[in-house]
Amino acid sequence: MEGTVKCSANFVPLSPISFIERSAKVYSDKISIVHGNVKFTWRQTRDRCLRLASALTHLGISRGDVVSALAPNIPAMYELHFGVPMAGAVLCALNTRHDSAMVSVLLKHSEAKIIFVDYQLLDVAKGALEILSKASDKLPHLILISDRERQLSSQNNSRSLASEYLEYESFLANGEPNFEIVWPNNEWDAIALNYTSGTTSRPKGVIYSHRGAYLNSLASVLLAEMASMPVYLWTLPMFHCNGWCLTWAMAAQGGTNICLRNVTAEGIFNSIVEHQVTYLAGAPTVLNTIINASPSVQRPLPRTVNVLTAAAPPPPQVLLKMMELGFNVTHGYGLTETYGPASVCSWKPEWNSLSPDEQAKIQARQGVNHLVLEEVDVKDPESMKSVPPDAKTMGEVMIRGNTVMNGYLKDVNATKDAFKGGWFRSGDLAVKHPDGYIELKDRLKDIIISGGENISTIEVESVIFSHPAVLEAAVVGRPDDHWGETPCAFVKLKDGYNASANEIIKHCRDRLPRYMTPKTVIFDDLPKTSTGKTQKFVLRQRAKAMGSVSKISKL
Repeated sequence: MEGTVKCSANFVPLSPISFIERSAKVYSDKISIVHGNVKFTWRQTRDRCLRLASALTHLGISRGDVVSALAPNIPAMYELHFGVPMAGAVLCALNTRHDSAMVSVLLKHSEAKIIFVDYQLLDVAKGALEILSKASDKLPHLILISDRERQLSSQNNSRSLASEYLEYESFLANGEPNFEIVWPNNEWDAIALNYTSGTTSRPKGVIYSHRGAYLNSLASVLLAEMASMPVYLWTLPMFHCNGWCLTWAMAAQGGTNICLRNVTAEGIFNSIVEHQVTYLAGAPTVLNTIINASPSVQRPLPRTVNVLTAAAPPPPQVLLKMMELGFNVTHGYGLTETYGPASVCSWKPEWNSLSPDEQAKIQARQGVNHLVLEEVDVKDPESMKSVPPDAKTMGEVMIRGNTVMNGYLKDVNATKDAFKGGWFRSGDLAVKHPDGYIELKDRLKDIIISGGENISTIEVESVIFSHPAVLEAAVVGRPDDHWGETPCAFVKLKDGYNASANEIIKHCRDRLPRYMTPKTVIFDDLPKTSTGKTQKFVLRQRAKAMGSVSKISKL
């Protein structure tokens, strides 16, 4: 339109870095992070993030470089979410449950220049670098995050480790607090890289933009109905979709981050009471941990605690028990490719007249798109027409909007397939209810979601196949009261060979992270189609008929 001018006065690339700039002014003396006896204010956190960015630059990090992190929910991990992009770099937060082999694959694929490692995960990182050294002389710098809370106690050998590696606090001390932030040239520039299921054969690195992270941070605030200055308990891993962008959202709201290194029922209840927690988020696994806590651990809540949950759909019974304990649960649905939750089961006033049981059943649905996402729909994957809202017709969940990934790192074909038809194809099957709310029914892919973690059945099957006694194997998800679902392996042995279930499980445990190891092994012939393909839907039905793994294990 005539008269419009785009310039620095009316256009600035969106970036969540701006959140901490504002919080350091508005909430300067308010506590930003708590980890045991360690506390920082928002002014101090900004100062530390700037020093981190400066130190990274001194080490040779420049715009677009990848910086990895292997750490639990601790202050350093939070600071990396701002310090790394302040240097113009891209943060790649790795799953702390990965083994050395997987970490080496992801470091190689991402071409990370630096990896920050928590002292408890040092052996995993060292193993990964040893594997990488066999194929390349260019290894990422390792910076050790010592146990600051224990002040480098000799008990955990932190002093000796700090002398062997460049240590995080010393690294920050080399940085300058007046560092000039490297703002993105384009708001579509990458801010983070997150890996999906972690398959060694074909890792899929999801690229997040500054714009998407900015918008999804605000979406997280809105869908959780989060007031200013919240007290947020970190039960959701910060490495998981950057904590569903709540890492950045806490700065936007001037919140207090309560770090929880190990997520236990006792730690959750004690933190809620001690710090007057108002919000937390996590997979249904966290909810199960809370509701199944022993009476000696459970403590009366000083106030209502708002909970955002996503990943495997939580059973209505879990939601009901959470309500009975005083938690207000909001259920969302999303993927790594959508920066975490993309839809939310928003509460409707007409539900107030329903019984608690009926409310819990409705809340278990995946809902509708959140406010900053354009659309979440259920479509026929061939015709691309929306399915009728009859709660019966199944289609594929498809998503479009500004909080969908830029694409997959170094995988143009996978990116094109994911965006075929102008929508992001989730691979999940769902129905649409008359009110427009969607409800998941199954998955087009065979991915198992266990405790919020995606597990590739193909990778697990390949490990089982490597056992000398195995002829055929297929893996599906089996219901689990605690984890949502866990891998269940159906195995056919070679003629003349013998192997026990425990032997197969140990074989997998020696080669896979624990969460990917099957909890159940069934020896039988595998049902096949006329073309010789295994009928996994039949196996899923059998696994479901067995009942919950956790429930049976308690009998």
